[in-house]
Amino acid sequence: MATRTKVTLTPEQETLLITLYAKAQPGNPLLFDAKAQDILNRVDYDFARLRVPYKTVVLICQRAKKLDMVTRDFLGEHPGAVVLQLGCGLDSRFLRVDDGLVDWYDLDMPPVVELRHRFYTESQRYHMIAASVTDLDWVNTVASGGRPVLVVAEGLLMYLDEEDVRRLVLRLHEAFPGCRMIADVFSRLAARSATKHPSLKSTGATIGWGMDDARELEAWAPGVRLLEEWYFSDDPDLARLSLGYRMAYRLAGAFKIVQRAHRIVYYQL
Repeated sequence: MATRTKVTLTPEQETLLITLYAKAQPGNPLLFDAKAQDILNRVDYDFARLRVPYKTVVLICQRAKKLDMVTRDFLGEHPGAVVLQLGCGLDSRFLRVDDGLVDWYDLDMPPVVELRHRFYTESQRYHMIAASVTDLDWVNTVASGGRPVLVVAEGLLMYLDEEDVRRLVLRLHEAFPGCRMIADVFSRLAARSATKHPSLKSTGATIGWGMDDARELEAWAPGVRLLEEWYFSDDPDLARLSLGYRMAYRLAGAFKIVQRAHRIVYYQL
């Protein structure tokens, strides 16, 4: 039997286990990640304490599937491009979308990257950066060489405050002109109420930033442009879900305040 890895993380870092757990559920019709299940089986942690509702599993898999699709499309348009995944946790997106040419950087806090090293191996095209996303010196370690850059921030920005998000966006805009960034965001109302979610309550993580108008970022710097605002109720694969879930998403799609509570935004910076 494989040795199980003891996990010690801060409350915010512990949320990475929620996404790992969600992607490791073989019964989910939207996405199943065998690597996540393998890691799950090797981690010494009581996942029952996370109290992850099935609706959260569905939403996390929707989000991952959409981000995978955008990343594949970007790499299809720009072979040999650079992808920078912020707050990567234990995610295996590189393995899911690797086209054999991409130069990939996964970034997270040092304890998380130390944990990643037990499950992933760096290579000529796959790199790990151990740093806080808000300590922007890490940007200098990304060797883009003028190539197109895609920044992926999955389940990250809502844990920062607005000033940190602004500093991050402006630094990316400066360092990688014309790069693209895709992320999921909360509305301000959703950010205020998210701490009531059972999984977040169990970890003690706090939510900071929310955004109501996706075009707010366009005012932060010349050239920043919203490319897409995607709602979970627009997922073409909802037909794979049970009737109850399909009805719930249809109802959610009828109210903008519900649609905008949690959505995915895609920018050119």
